Amino acid sequence: MTNTYGQGSGSAGGTAVLVLEDGRIFTGTRFGAVGQTLGEAVFSTGMSGYQETLTDPSYHGQIVIATAPQIGNTGWNTEDGESRGDKIWVAGYAVRDPSPRASNWRASGTLDDELVRQDIVGIAGIDTRAVVRHLRTRGSMKAGVFSGDALADADVLLDRVRSQPSMLGADLAGEVSTDATYVVDPEGGHRFTVAAVDLGIKTNTPRNFARRGIRSHVLPSSISFDAIADLKPDGVFLSNGPGDPATADHIVGVTRDVLDAGIPLFGICFGNQILGRALGRATYKMVFGHRGINVPVIDHHTGRVAITAQNHGFALEGEAGETFDTDFGPAEVSHTCANDGVVEGIRLANGRAFSVQYHPEAAAGPHDANYLFDQFIDLMAGEK
Repeated sequence: MTNTYGQGSGSAGGTAVLVLEDGRIFTGTRFGAVGQTLGEAVFSTGMSGYQETLTDPSYHGQIVIATAPQIGNTGWNTEDGESRGDKIWVAGYAVRDPSPRASNWRASGTLDDELVRQDIVGIAGIDTRAVVRHLRTRGSMKAGVFSGDALADADVLLDRVRSQPSMLGADLAGEVSTDATYVVDPEGGHRFTVAAVDLGIKTNTPRNFARRGIRSHVLPSSISFDAIADLKPDGVFLSNGPGDPATADHIVGVTRDVLDAGIPLFGICFGNQILGRALGRATYKMVFGHRGINVPVIDHHTGRVAITAQNHGFALEGEAGETFDTDFGPAEVSHTCANDGVVEGIRLANGRAFSVQYHPEAAAGPHDANYLFDQFIDLMAGEK
């Protein structure tokens, strides 16, 4: 650990430091707002889609390190945000080489300007390869980014970093969920109605439903089963979201009520972990998680491999092809990650409920998994 800071090599101007809880310090320059931010340091392997990443509510409470060396070339626009109001949810952002200007016909401004506007503290000009290799070896950990008046001796900064709450045990879904129900109407004719529980939903999910003739009632994470039942939905959707699924007892109970009522259910990401818990499976915190748009997943029914968009630091316990008994009938592990064998999907054997750990709405990311929305429609059509 060092008690002095150099001037860094970024283009934003002014010293900034990234401090990890194990004492490792990276010195660079300010990027975005000046000040202090605390969060869990994680890395994302996406080579594109930084705006979608920054506005993904699943990143709430995390300082994201971009593995792509140059960030910000296409600036910021009013179309690619994945949260209502284009709110940036990351706690902080660390990049190597930020583009000083935007070069895209859709750009409404630069990335740096938007980070400043939304008061997101970042750092530039650091060796992000070294940071990622460190996290890939040691695991995701508490961290902080400091600049301006927030700078202090290294021991002081390290104490601030270590004093923050851990992501393990963090109950965050309620912090990113909508406060009130809203409706996204279908494009064209109405086919089905879905109750979409917002645990950190991305805006492209209701759009995918709308394109398929589905009306989405986007509901707060505090919703009761009775309120869901009053909507008489054709299906229930559990969204992505941040935090430790072991804390989400309320929505796990609601999910069990949905399963008991026989309503078709589809979950993604955090929703996959919620369905798993409702079926009696345990969750655990991964060493460094899966974050990016290039994660291969095996579907054990078809043998197909899909390249997927992912963002999760927790996972369900289980193994490829495993079957297990639940209160709602037999279930199985349907998908696993080709890289490390992590559970990437589960389903009831009767097909009435299924979920995946990745993001089929693909914003940003490949569209290999988009067919899952159609699979959900087929399930609702069969039940109806």
